Amino acid sequence: MSETEFDQAVADALEAIPEALAQRLSNVAVFVEEEYEPEPWEDPGTELLGLYDGIPLTERAEMPFQLPDRIVIFRGPLLRMCADREELVDEITVTVVHEVAHFFGIDDETLHGLGWG
Repeated sequence: MSETEFDQAVADALEAIPEALAQRLSNVAVFVEEEYEPEPWEDPGTELLGLYDGIPLTERAEMPFQLPDRIVIFRGPLLRMCADREELVDEITVTVVHEVAHFFGIDDETLHGLGWG
């Protein structure tokens, strides 16, 4: 899958978010990066499919000026773990939904229980 097609699959996953939720998804920037760079305290072999970096809606105060939250989707690990295009598109969707859910304050345990792990 080309970079352009991958980016479009991420965009399609974002567009599939129900309108009521999408309207609340503000001040969030979504990026596609090739690889996750582990923090110094992490195992150097750490691979992530996606990352939410910000303050979930459930924890933020009403501050007039906040830096945008970030959602990053990592292309390399997704390409390596999927056997074919259909599986890749499905996994991109799961990853995008998973990271958007973190924006809304849903934790990993709950997401895994709901099948979005």
